[in-house]
Amino acid sequence: MKTTEQDSRYDSLEKMGTEELLLGMNAEDRGVPEAVAAAIPAIGRMVDGIVERGGRVIYAGAGTSGRLGIVDASEIPPTFGVKGKFEGIIAGGDGAIRNAVEGAEDSLEAGVAAIASLNIGKADAVIGISASGGAPYVIGAIREARRRGALTGCICCNTDAALALEAYIPMIAVTGPEFVTGSTRLKAGTATKLILNMISTATMIRLGHVKGNKMVDMQLTNKKLVDRGTRMIVRQTGLPYDEARELLLRHGSVREALNACKL
Repeated sequence: MKTTEQDSRYDSLEKMGTEELLLGMNAEDRGVPEAVAAAIPAIGRMVDGIVERGGRVIYAGAGTSGRLGIVDASEIPPTFGVKGKFEGIIAGGDGAIRNAVEGAEDSLEAGVAAIASLNIGKADAVIGISASGGAPYVIGAIREARRRGALTGCICCNTDAALALEAYIPMIAVTGPEFVTGSTRLKAGTATKLILNMISTATMIRLGHVKGNKMVDMQLTNKKLVDRGTRMIVRQTGLPYDEARELLLRHGSVREALNACKL
């Protein structure tokens, strides 16, 4: 039996009080970082491969896994100022982001078609995301990506997963039984999010979109980010806050504002 489907270590949950439930969940969650740590060598190979190829990164998932991929991909433009580098696709299409689409993950052909529609090529990387490692939609996506010469990877939480046999770089975090049996939006979902954080953040750092430890290419989409960018410029240049803010707004990014100061 898949470890993600094994019985919870806890029972009679309906008889527990709120604090007992929360303490149990917290105890289970503590093992997630260690499970992710075991996958770091594979995650590193994935990041290096993405950087070397230079193309797009496509996350392909179903259910919670697909939604997590879409969330991570959607944060790349505002955080790093780069559009089109990361994209998430999900079984059942965009409607499945908010609402479950019954049976969508069971279509291998839909996964193949989704990758074909994106015109994936050898410069690209496709990462299949499936906690169980058995979603046919995700397997179909990885098979088609591999056929097209793309770099393929996967994130799953079971050993000997079918998906791991399809992907060139399997990233496996064995998180064990869930607090609520089979509810992989819990520990498996947390592990998936941590791995996605690593892949996208390390990739964008390697590609030069962080200076020191600052997001110098972030989009100035709200007052908080304008303030953050202004303070970056103040620290780097010693300019008064108001002058730094005006410089930032004139040039549109921290990087460009700092470059202007060097002219």
